[in-house]
Amino acid sequence: MTRAFFVTGTDTDAGKTVVAAGLLAAARRRGLSTAAGKPVATGCTRTPHGLRNDDALALQRQCRPGLEYETINPVALEPGIAPHIAAREAGIELTVDALAAPMRMLLARHADFTLIEGAGGWRVPLNEHESLYGLARTLALPVVLVVGVRLGAISHARLTLEAIERDGLRVAGWVACVIAGETARLAENLATLKHWLGRERDPDRGRVPCLGVVPRLADPAPERVADHLDINALMEERR
Repeated sequence: MTRAFFVTGTDTDAGKTVVAAGLLAAARRRGLSTAAGKPVATGCTRTPHGLRNDDALALQRQCRPGLEYETINPVALEPGIAPHIAAREAGIELTVDALAAPMRMLLARHADFTLIEGAGGWRVPLNEHESLYGLARTLALPVVLVVGVRLGAISHARLTLEAIERDGLRVAGWVACVIAGETARLAENLATLKHWLGRERDPDRGRVPCLGVVPRLADPAPERVADHLDINALMEERR
């Protein structure tokens, strides 16, 4: 049975791509086919092949069988700014429907394990009326929440979890990604996150499992990140 998830984070630079690539690597270890999407990416670099985004390229390297870049990242924008502003400057209209079409094609490949990674946090705007979370809702994907562990992470994580569930989507699991060089009271902060994110808030929803804690790694290669992740809960997820 195929599994597909939308990956979001508590903020920009929370570690979404590091975790997403690690999850894909963990799936590949199981012999699963993998696919990934980065529907819109900013901060892209001009190359002979067109605009390319480092995060999308990192996801592309974890796809088996391989996928063309444009399949993974259909909208690539050069400035490293908010997507709706970058799109407006490029004369592109970003909408949920426009992004959903190529992502549906990606999902139609029926890879064993597919991840679609958002941009920034849960409430990133696409235009004056829509935000990127609408894509996850349109595709009806369960969500993997990446918590960037730094000062303020506990409140950001709780607010994001509440917003996802208020929008009618299930959080299939969450990952703590330690991004600050020196995080005071790290163990205590992780314990607090596990308490508030993992507790049974609603009997119908059940617990939100922690898929792992990714420490700050000198070399965050996907294979090394995968050592800190457990995708069992995702493989048991029922949509």
